[in-house]
Amino acid sequence: MNKEQALHSFWNSFGITAYDETTVPDVKDRAYPYITYNMATDSLGNVVSLHASLWYKSNSWVGITALKDAIAQRITGENYETVKFDDGYIYITGGTPFAQRADDEDDTIKRIYINAQAEFLCAY
Repeated sequence: MNKEQALHSFWNSFGITAYDETTVPDVKDRAYPYITYNMATDSLGNVVSLHASLWYKSNSWVGITALKDAIAQRITGENYETVKFDDGYIYITGGTPFAQRADDEDDTIKRIYINAQAEFLCAY
């Protein structure tokens, strides 16, 4: 597994489908809830900013907030996620601010924007 596949695996480990934000299917082909995330990689000694958006179709913030909290439990505070790939590891922690709500023109679409940081423990 390469770096990109490792990040894809991480964002897909929360029980809902996650898409690289550059390859999200057309609206008619995607189902809520889902996650979109940016793809950014580097090598040892550099901290990379990552972000993801959680998307729910609901009149309530309850479900999406529970997902945000599940992600926070894994990567914020003293917690972090270590993801192994073929040539090393990715160390993922929460960014600042960790989460913020975002508007959508459709009132039934709930979105939370997540900030994270990654260190790639590898030679390249």
